[in-house]
Amino acid sequence: MTTVQQTLADLVALDSVSSRSNAEIIFYLEKRCEKLGLATQRFSHIDEDRVEKINLVALAESKSKAPSFPTSRDSAGALQIELALVGHTDTVPYDPNWEEALALTERNGKLFGRGACDTKAFIAAALTAIEALDLEKLTKALALVFTCDEEIGCLGAKRLADAKPFTARYAIVGEPTSLQPMRAGKGYSLAQITVRGREAHSAYPNLGASAIFRGARLIEKIEQTAEKLKTEQHVDFDPPYTTLNVGVISGGTAKNVVPGECRFTLEWRTIPGQPSDHVLNLVTSAAGELQQEDPDFVCEINAARADDSFETSQNSALVDFLQQASGKSSGTVAFGTEAPSMITLGAEAVVFGPGDIRVAHRTGEFVPIDELNRCVEILQAAVEKFCA
Repeated sequence: MTTVQQTLADLVALDSVSSRSNAEIIFYLEKRCEKLGLATQRFSHIDEDRVEKINLVALAESKSKAPSFPTSRDSAGALQIELALVGHTDTVPYDPNWEEALALTERNGKLFGRGACDTKAFIAAALTAIEALDLEKLTKALALVFTCDEEIGCLGAKRLADAKPFTARYAIVGEPTSLQPMRAGKGYSLAQITVRGREAHSAYPNLGASAIFRGARLIEKIEQTAEKLKTEQHVDFDPPYTTLNVGVISGGTAKNVVPGECRFTLEWRTIPGQPSDHVLNLVTSAAGELQQEDPDFVCEINAARADDSFETSQNSALVDFLQQASGKSSGTVAFGTEAPSMITLGAEAVVFGPGDIRVAHRTGEFVPIDELNRCVEILQAAVEKFCA
């Protein structure tokens, strides 16, 4: 049997940054799963850059029922999965000067490489765990779910949720959590905001209207909104409230021209219980107030992304199992995950995996070897508990 470390080395060697097709890594995972006797099915599409992106579902059922996929695509024909192990195959880009980015390297009990932490370690652990099991003893269906385009908006998982090829009772969503089960997560939303003005010579500003001044007034109201949102709290999070951030701003054409346009990006991360468009509605209202004060105020708000928050009950059997298996109390995450898509497919979802999110995405990304090996043991035990 291939070791988990060798499997991770194989996966890291496959360049699967989100701008590329993930067909090569999907082919590798497909062959590994089929060798185990799992039925596999691809769900592919061509993205806006004419690049093929693929989600892969690998199915193991009981000895009395050979693994197969229904031909029907309606909800009545969907597979009934007891446990889904979910990992995304894409990674963020890497510095071309990082020589070991695609060559897994061991140092001081850590394995370095792009995706080693986020989330190829989880995928390697899931494959290794399944290979160590006697799948003929399964009494309930198990699925390995490998997604695309997580790093650019969880797009693959969202497409899978829209397609509804299966429903699941439980889902472990792979992300680097240092093997702490995360039962809740904030939502993530983006809006591109454009404020209009009128250009004029800066020596005669009364002939124009500064879009930047107008944008600044709207940003001030957004900051006030952020302060008000601090009163609505979910104590399990840090910080325990919905956060807002204006991370990018631009505008104007020259130092001596009254700017005719100001553009900025607003992001917000909602706590569970708040709709993903709650902040959007507040910002739209704030823009309306400015328009009442200045009838010439023009503002366009383009909601570019709206990912829901999620929360799985503390009483969930999956939460309880992962707490006991890991020896760690469940927690929460503030970054986006594919858990909401799994919940759309019916699952009680928990985010879990080896590695620390604070080292993901950076040059020198790594996963501790002991966490990688421990993850194999926990995932194997999870399958035995829920499916065998």
